[in-house]
Amino acid sequence: MGRVTERRRVIRIRDGAVSTRPDTLVAEEPLEIRLNGKPLAITMRTPGDDFALAAGFLVSEGVLGTADELQNIVYCAGATQDGSNTYNVVDVKLAPGVAVPDITLERNVYTTSSCGLCGKASLDAVRTTARWPIDDTGDGSAPPVRLEPELLASLPDRLRAAQRVFDRTGGLHAAALFTEDGELLDIREDVGRHNAVDKLVGRALQNGGLPLSRTILLVSGRASFELAQKAVMAGIPVLAAVSAPSSLAVDLAAETGLTLVGFLRGDSMNVYAGEHRIALRAAAAQG
Repeated sequence: MGRVTERRRVIRIRDGAVSTRPDTLVAEEPLEIRLNGKPLAITMRTPGDDFALAAGFLVSEGVLGTADELQNIVYCAGATQDGSNTYNVVDVKLAPGVAVPDITLERNVYTTSSCGLCGKASLDAVRTTARWPIDDTGDGSAPPVRLEPELLASLPDRLRAAQRVFDRTGGLHAAALFTEDGELLDIREDVGRHNAVDKLVGRALQNGGLPLSRTILLVSGRASFELAQKAVMAGIPVLAAVSAPSSLAVDLAAETGLTLVGFLRGDSMNVYAGEHRIALRAAAAQG
């Protein structure tokens, strides 16, 4: 099976001195996702948590929403001409009776580590396929989620401290799931930030944890439309990013009720949508 990191020879130049040394790099390999035996998508990813990645991908596509809709996920044997298993092809089998949607004709199913899915039709695709509304209170017994800016500001350091592979390579994105009290629930790393989120959501699906109605999703990088989509499809009410959001991500957040925070660095941040979940008055009073 593919490894998370690989070693390569590198020529190092420091202050005019030249030397050679091995360097640790993050591994990147293709993963083909099949649905009931039929090819569906190919993504470039860091090997590891492949079953969770595939499950999370299908949550974001509206195919899966609960663990009982998933029969199993297996690596496909004989993935090469000589019959050897590359562990780069997985087949997701839906439970009997679960409908297989025709999603292959609606979008380009090739994804990359940098941009994620390409060719999404519009915001309507998310609105019409979301399983759950963005719901703070679940069954109504809990108060709405309300976050102090100081709590949000503390999360990037917690994310960074938990990035084990990044410390060795400097080349991975991370996505972390926190409770509304700032407790770290899970963290995944991948060469693609969208894959890291899929791994988080897929693990939650496998553990019967969807919807993730009172959680915070933090990503190390920008907040694209696709990441906002994945948050909405998993029922996550708050998406925070250490870099900028895209305009379409802001539009989707505003239309679905998602709280979207960008440029979360130090004690500063920008709130682009869903500001009702942020304790802004308290923050202003303290300032």
